Amino acid sequence: MMKGNVRKKEYTLAELTQGLTVEIHGDPHCVITGVGTIQEAQPGCITFLVNPLYKKHLPSTQATAVILSPDDAKELTERQSLNRVISTNPYYVYARIAAFFNPKPLAIPGIHPTAVIGRDCEIDPTVSVGPHCVIGNRVKLSEGVVIGAGCMIGEDSTIDADTVLEAKVVLYHQIKIGKRVVIASGTIIGSDGFGNARHQGKWHRVPQLGRVVIEDNVEIGANCAIDRGAIEDTVIEKGVRLDNLIQIGHNARIGENTAIAGCVGIAGSAVIGKNCLIGGGTGINGHITIADGVVVTGMTAVTKSIREPGIYSSGVGGLVTNLEWRKNSARFHRLDQLMQRVKELEAALEELMVERKAT
Repeated sequence: MMKGNVRKKEYTLAELTQGLTVEIHGDPHCVITGVGTIQEAQPGCITFLVNPLYKKHLPSTQATAVILSPDDAKELTERQSLNRVISTNPYYVYARIAAFFNPKPLAIPGIHPTAVIGRDCEIDPTVSVGPHCVIGNRVKLSEGVVIGAGCMIGEDSTIDADTVLEAKVVLYHQIKIGKRVVIASGTIIGSDGFGNARHQGKWHRVPQLGRVVIEDNVEIGANCAIDRGAIEDTVIEKGVRLDNLIQIGHNARIGENTAIAGCVGIAGSAVIGKNCLIGGGTGINGHITIADGVVVTGMTAVTKSIREPGIYSSGVGGLVTNLEWRKNSARFHRLDQLMQRVKELEAALEELMVERKAT
């Protein structure tokens, strides 16, 4: 994590790639001042090539350096003066280099005078607490933690090293956040799960006694809601990536390195395995299990457990006009009647064939 409030404006190629598994062909001391696309990059910029559709722009790019694969580097016969950073994973290398030029302001350690701090808190001197934050009793904030403006952290919560809460994040009580977690604005973690018991025609709240545990290196988008467990904890395992506007119900568990796109709803006690990809707008039933390595395409309704890795989808047909959809929907709901008629016709046909053979 970069410390202080000063960010360099230029770096050498060697500085940008330090610690990365790459080969530099060209001048490792050339100065890079920013990033750009292959078409629009100016001298001083570094660009990257991943999509083969953009390979045609490579000979004419004005960039000072390019990140590309070994195969693409072999094909580059023009612009021999173009400095090359060769990697088997160019997009990852670009991500690491682009972080040096991120315009986000750097946090300054210290507690803003408008923040409200509860009793018996443990706040490391390197922590940054922004304006108008409210931190409850017995909260522990480890080294390098950044708490953005207007955040609320409930009592007995712990946040481990180098985690960042952007503005207006809410953590309820007894939430445990690991190291190097990033939580975007508007996300709420630890509100009560949807637990209600019906008695004499009325709903009665079921106390939600569990916590939410967010493990290391998780990133959570804006305006997500992660409910606390009813008895056991809701758990988001290491390396998970959550897009914006995701709802995760109580007692759910998301496996390591799973990525979930926007507007997904996950009902309570669902267990999603490791290294899964869940497409946007998907709905996942409660109390089901999804195996490791599953890909669920967008807008899928997952109504039962998935036991084997693979690609799964739901729905009938693609986009049609509303009138056609209504006709198809009406026919769909008559499938059972139609199936029964088909069986009756098959039986009648079989009787007719038997009679013909007898004559």
